[in-house]
Amino acid sequence: MNITIICIGKLKDKFFKEASSEYEKRLGPFCKLEIIEINPAPLPDSPNEAQIAAGLEKEAELILKKIPPNALGYALCVEGKQLSSEELAAELGAELGAAALSGSGKICFIIGGSHGLAERVKAAANARLSMSKMTFPHRLARIMLLEQIYRAFMINAGTAYHK
Repeated sequence: MNITIICIGKLKDKFFKEASSEYEKRLGPFCKLEIIEINPAPLPDSPNEAQIAAGLEKEAELILKKIPPNALGYALCVEGKQLSSEELAAELGAELGAAALSGSGKICFIIGGSHGLAERVKAAANARLSMSKMTFPHRLARIMLLEQIYRAFMINAGTAYHK
C-alpha cells in the first residue's frame, strides 16, 4: 500500500521534524509512505482576497501534478467530514481493500497551507476530511494526520495501541 501526503510548506521546527520521523518509522511496516512538500505561493504580509486566490491557484497547479495516478484522494479542509479514529480506520480499511482490488493501492492526503486549498484541489479529491472545527497550524495538522493514519492501521490490526 502506498500513502502519499502532499503538504504546502516544510517542517522547520525540530520537534515537528522528530515527530514526523517517528510516525514515518512506525508506518514503515504497514505502507510505503511518501511526503511531498510544496513551497507556499509567495504572498505579501497582508494579502487581499484576490492575492490569496491567486496564490491558492498557483499551489493547486503544483499539488495536482503531484497526486499519484489512480490514487484515492483526501483533501483536508474545514468543511470536510469529521471522523472518529474508529471511523477513519474503517474508512481507510475499506479504501485500502478497494484500492487493492482496483490495483491502484494508492491513497493521497492533501494538506494546504495557512489559507487552505483551492476549490479545484478539493474537487479533485474523492473525499474531504476535517480534523476538527478548531484551527491548527498546518505543520501540526501533518503530525496529527500521520498519527491518525498510524492509529487506523493499529485499530485495523486489532492492537492495544488505540486504547
